[in-house]
Amino acid sequence: MEVCGGASALSSRSSISHSSFHSFHQPTSVLCQVRRFKVFCVNASSQSLKGNQMTVSITGATGFIGSKLVQRLYEDNHSICVLTRSKSKAQSIFPVKDFPGIVIAEEPQWKDCIQGSTGVVNLAGLPISTRWSPEIKKEIKQSRIKTTSKVVDLINKSPSDLRPTVFVSATAVGYYGTSETQLFDEQSPSGKDYLSEVCREWEGTALGVDKDVRLALIRIGVVLGKDGGALAKMVPIFMMFAGGPLGSGKQWFSWIHIDDLVNMLYEALLNPSYKGVINGTAPNPVRLAEMCEHLGSVLGRPSWLPVPDLALKAVLGEGAIVVLEGQRVVPARAKELGFSYKYPYIKEALKAILAQKVVV
Repeated sequence: MEVCGGASALSSRSSISHSSFHSFHQPTSVLCQVRRFKVFCVNASSQSLKGNQMTVSITGATGFIGSKLVQRLYEDNHSICVLTRSKSKAQSIFPVKDFPGIVIAEEPQWKDCIQGSTGVVNLAGLPISTRWSPEIKKEIKQSRIKTTSKVVDLINKSPSDLRPTVFVSATAVGYYGTSETQLFDEQSPSGKDYLSEVCREWEGTALGVDKDVRLALIRIGVVLGKDGGALAKMVPIFMMFAGGPLGSGKQWFSWIHIDDLVNMLYEALLNPSYKGVINGTAPNPVRLAEMCEHLGSVLGRPSWLPVPDLALKAVLGEGAIVVLEGQRVVPARAKELGFSYKYPYIKEALKAILAQKVVV
């Protein structure tokens, strides 16, 4: 959720400033004449080279998923524009000494970044794993819809020769509603609860993008990683010998390893076959009791003590629905596309994650 050139592309980053970012998007002939020694020309033949360097603008780049995507794109020498509302926060996460050349743009500069980008990734949204109130519920929805609407508007208003060719927009498996018995894939209808409503409006806003722009809607499940997401909250409980199933444990847990999700977002930027709705989940969802059992096993801790519904509701209020109810979601479209999962099974995913050092 950006210019070509192999080894020299990285060294050219140090000369890139915010004011020069937009110069990347001038016609090739101008680039070759004016900035011959600064950047490499992007043309049809170079785009077909291995690496296929891109210019990518990203909302939600400072979040758990977005920051990992930025790191991946940066390592592969793509040019990146972080679309943020807090420049200071973005600079603390992507310090110039570690990420020279990354452009950090607050809202007034979003237009300059989006115009001429190869692709845009939209990951912005207030976290839902919090205690809900009428005000928070409104903010959860509006944080997604307003940002998506702004990005779509900026893409659509871009001159045709500077318009991004692909828009990858996040949504969530909450679209399907909850069930202990149903199996959901990309063709399944939407549910009838609050999160389903949020996802429908979120996706509906993204669908307003210009029809010449390839749109990939990634319905993301529970993302597992060492330094963020659900595991960051669950591991401390297990380490204190208080871990166990949340609620009944019978609810389905549709998950994905952070590395696989980042790879899917990356592939969606590059691969023209990635369009429409794609479930961002692993191919083997599990019931939550099984997930907790594997987590306890990997940590060497017991996982028999259930966390009662009332305790969760006392902490999260209505937001407890996220863990007390679930849905069994399978990535049928990703399988059709031949997407290769590094971690298709929960136990191997947890082992790999917990073997890592925490990133501070």
